Amino acid sequence: MKPSIAKRLRKFKRRIAARLRKREADVQGQPAFTASNIEYEISDRVHGLSAGGIGAMHLLVRRLGLVDAIDENLSLLKLHRPYHESDHVLNIAFNVLAGNKRIEHLERLRNDEVYLDALGAERIPDPTTAGDFCRRFTQEDVDLLQDVFNATRVKVWRQQPAAFFDRAVIDADGTVCPTLGECKAGMEYSYKGEWGYHPLLVSLANTSEPLFLVNRPGNSASHEGAAEYLDRAVKCCREAGFRSVLLRGDTDFSQTKFLDDWDTTDVQFVFGMDASAALNGRADELPKAAWKKLKRPAKYAVKTEPRQRPENWKQPIVEERGFDDIRLNDEDVAEFDYRPVACRRIYRIVVIRKNLTTASGVGTQRQLFDSIRYFFYITNVRDQPPQEIVFEANARCNQENLLAQLKSGVQATAMPLGCMVSNGAYMVMAALAWSLKAWWALLVPVEPRKREQHEKEKQTLLRMEFSTFLHAVMLVPCQIVRTARKLVFRLLSYNPWHSVLFRLLDRLAILQC
Repeated sequence: MKPSIAKRLRKFKRRIAARLRKREADVQGQPAFTASNIEYEISDRVHGLSAGGIGAMHLLVRRLGLVDAIDENLSLLKLHRPYHESDHVLNIAFNVLAGNKRIEHLERLRNDEVYLDALGAERIPDPTTAGDFCRRFTQEDVDLLQDVFNATRVKVWRQQPAAFFDRAVIDADGTVCPTLGECKAGMEYSYKGEWGYHPLLVSLANTSEPLFLVNRPGNSASHEGAAEYLDRAVKCCREAGFRSVLLRGDTDFSQTKFLDDWDTTDVQFVFGMDASAALNGRADELPKAAWKKLKRPAKYAVKTEPRQRPENWKQPIVEERGFDDIRLNDEDVAEFDYRPVACRRIYRIVVIRKNLTTASGVGTQRQLFDSIRYFFYITNVRDQPPQEIVFEANARCNQENLLAQLKSGVQATAMPLGCMVSNGAYMVMAALAWSLKAWWALLVPVEPRKREQHEKEKQTLLRMEFSTFLHAVMLVPCQIVRTARKLVFRLLSYNPWHSVLFRLLDRLAILQC
C-alpha cells in the first residue's frame, strides 16, 4: 500500500471516529437529518460507479488464471462474436457482485457506460443472450465448469499456511427450490408439497465454499448422486494437499454400501443414521454404566454482563390452546459397534438419548408424560470421545447458512430458465460470486506485526453474509479515470474495509499461482 494512501485512510478513520465518539449532546431543537435545498445534476467530465469493488474482483479473477482456464476447457460457442465463454460466465457472476438479484438485471448493467469502462468492455451480453448461453450446457459441461472452478480454488488454497491443510471437512445436503412456473422441464413435486427442483450441494466446511452444485428434479432423494460428487470432492481436496478428509451428512447420506470403500481409502465420515428398530433395540440393551451425561458448550461467550431473559410470550399461548409442549430435560451419550447389512466392516455407532417431557391438555387438565428418543450417528473415527462425535455431527448444520446465502443472498437458486440443466448452469455461474468472495477473504495478506488483527479481519470476511460483503467491499462509490496506460478506480467514500482492499491489491500485484 502506498504511504500516501495509508496516510489518507488513517485520516478518514480518525475523522469518522471523532464524529461517532460518545459525548454528552445538547438538547437539539431539530432532527439530526438537516439537509435541504437538494438539487440533482448530471456530470459531463466525472464518471462514477456504484460497484467500485468490481475492478479488484476482476483483477483477482485474471491473476488466478480463471479467464484462460474457462476458455481453454469449455467449448460451447463455435464463433466468438463477440463474446467468449469466460465473458458469459463472468457476466453472470459479476451481475451478482454488482448487487443485482436476477438475470434480467443484466440489462441495466449493459446500459451503464461507466460499468462497461470499468471492465474494459465495449458491451456485455444481454439477458436473452445470457439465457441462450445457459441453454447450451449439458450436465457434463456443467460438471466440467465446476472442475475448472475447483482447479482455480486449489490455487487459492495453496496460498494458505500449513495448518490450513490439517483436515478437509466436506458436507453434503439437498435443498428444495420451488418454482411457480409450469413449463420448466425437469421440475417435479417435492416431499414438501411444492413443485420445483432439488439441488445437491457438496461444500468445504472449512471455508464454506460450494465444491459441487447439481440440479435435480424436485422428487429426487437428498442422497441421489451424492456418493459420486463426494468422491470427486475428496479427490479435489487430496490434490490440494489436505492430510485427511472427513465427510459429514444427515441420515439421508448414510449410504452404507459406500462406507467400506471410503473406510478402505482412509476417508473418515460422520453420518446420521435412521432410528431403526434394530438400532433402538441395541440402545435399549446398553447397560446403565455405558451412558454418560452430554454437556454441550455454551453457544457464545457473554462479553459484558448477562441480560435478564425477556418475557416469554409464546408459552402462555401454547398452554391456553392445549398444544403439545415437548421440553428437553437432559441428554446422555453412549456408543457401540455395529455392522450395517450392506457393509463388510464393523463401524462405531454413537447414540444420544434425549430425556423428554411432553405437556398436553388445557389448564388444570394439562398432563405431563416422560419419553425417550434416540439419535444415532455412524462413524469410522475411533480416536475421539463420543461427545466430540456428536458435536462434529451437529456442526454440519452450519451448511444450512451456506444454503441460505446461496438462496437469498446470491440468488443462485432463482431458476430463471426453462429446463433443469440450464437452471443448473445458471446456479453454478451465479454461485461463483460466493466463491470469489471466499477467495477474496483467503488471499487477504496477514502481516506479522498485526497478525491477530489481520487474522480476525480474514475470518470475518470469510464468514460474512453476502449482502454485508457487497456493502463493505463491492458497492463502494468510485470514479473511473481512463488514461493512456491504465484504468484508475478512485474511491469517493471511506469505510473501515478499504485498508483490507488495498492490502489485497498489493497481494495480487505479486501473486504467483
